Formats: sequence, C-alpha cells, structure tokens
Amino acid sequence: MTENKVNTFGILGHPLGHTLSPQIHTRLFELSGEQAEYKILDTPPEKLTDSFDYFKSLAGFNITIPYKIDIIKMCDKLDDTAKRYNSVNCIANVNGVSTGYNTDCTGFTKAVGAMGMTLTDKVLLLGCGGVGRMMAIEAVREGGELTIAVREADVPVAKALCEEIKQTYKDAKVSHCLLADVKGDFDLMVNATPVGMYPNIDASPLTQQALDNITLNGFFDAIYNPRETKLMKAVSDKGVTKVSGGMQMLVWQAAVAHTIWSGAEYTAEQVQAISDEMMRLV
Repeated sequence: MTENKVNTFGILGHPLGHTLSPQIHTRLFELSGEQAEYKILDTPPEKLTDSFDYFKSLAGFNITIPYKIDIIKMCDKLDDTAKRYNSVNCIANVNGVSTGYNTDCTGFTKAVGAMGMTLTDKVLLLGCGGVGRMMAIEAVREGGELTIAVREADVPVAKALCEEIKQTYKDAKVSHCLLADVKGDFDLMVNATPVGMYPNIDASPLTQQALDNITLNGFFDAIYNPRETKLMKAVSDKGVTKVSGGMQMLVWQAAVAHTIWSGAEYTAEQVQAISDEMMRLV
C-alpha cells in the first residue's frame, strides 16, 4: 500500500506572532479530508528573495503583510484577481508554475453573500485605504451605487479612487463625502477603517448624529476583534438585523485558497462554524 502524500502549505509574513491562519486552514483541511501540513513562514525582508526556491517547493501558501506586493516577482503567472489589485495573498505551485491570486476580494463578496446581502444596490463604504480600495472596486464591479465616506485628510485619496474607478468602469456610479456628512438610504454599509479595532474599542468611524442620518438594511465591519465593534452595536440598536464582523471574510478568503489548491468547496454553514470557533480564540 502506498501512503498518501502529505502536501505542505503555509502563511508567509513578518512578524507573524498572532496569526489565526494555521488554525483556520487546519480546520478547512479536516473538513475536506485532505492530509496536509500548514507552516508559519515568518520571514524577515532580507531573507525573502533567498527563500523563493523553498516557497516554490510547497504545494501552495498564503501571503500577508508586508509581502502581498513583494511576492509578485516570484510568480510565473497572475490570476485576474491579482492583476486587478496588484496584490497577491495566495500562491498555487503546480508542475513548477507559481500562480498568484487575490482571495481577499472573493472572501469579501462571499462574506457579504453569507449575510444575505449583495453589493448590487446602494453601498456606503467607510474608508478607502488598502482593503477599502478593494471593497470599492468589488461593489462597482457588482453594479452597486457606491458612496465612499472618509475623514477630511483622506479626501484626495477618495477623489483619486473615484476617478480611477470611473476610468476603468465607464458605467460606474461612485461618489465621495465626509464621514460627518453621510446621509440617505443605503442597502449595505461597509466599514473598511480600523476605527473601533482592539484595543481602541470605544471608537467609531461614525458619530451617532451621522448614523441617525442614514437608513440601512445591512452592515459589514471588516474588523473581527472585538467580536462586536461599537459601530456594529449602534447599527444593531437601530434595528438592523443583518450585521457581520470581519471573521467571516478571513475564513472565506482562506476557503477560496483551498478551492484554488485542491478544488475543495465549503458551505456557508461550515465557514460560519469555523468563524465562531476562531472568534473564541481572539
């Protein structure tokens, strides 16, 4: 009898002190029945390029801060998701070819779908840096009417993003405003700012007055620690029932990586169960 080959995967970043990736991926491998090892690849910047040969020997790996752009030069090919954001957070090594993907965007849209929401209606996005830029583009790609709300210092960034989106997506409906000036009816609000993240849990990107000036059907907060941010609680107190934190997105983007690596598929219930499990570790 031949033994099943144990594929090796991992998470590349630096520093990687509190990553949940090994726990999430171990659970995903258990669910799919795949025998695999998942390593922490904490690699300082001066050793990154010298480690490429080792990374290519793995079946695949995930990439986090600060290497999502630097790792591109290791890739032989880029998936459309990676090209769209010039950012790679997942690599699959198949027959000597390293292909880079961005599963953050798919993780985001799947997390929104798991809430019973879509990005096809009026979307209010708080913040536009990093993950916010990705969320803005995904909303427009899905046909949503997007309003980007930012603090005064970020108005030039929001303006530039709106112009970039309009050039790339000719029919895009996108505008920007100040966080203090948000008003109107929205289907979904998304928080892409770090405001309210642990340890600053008493902070919120929106004042109560601004919140009183809008109506919502759902709210997705990219923050996953704490489990319920101050803004999530305030939105729930308004009577909004479809409210989700960022752990779902974290687990979904990991699940999408498994689909890329092995074709494994996961249900919303399975992802929810892992999300709940991981929240207990935070």
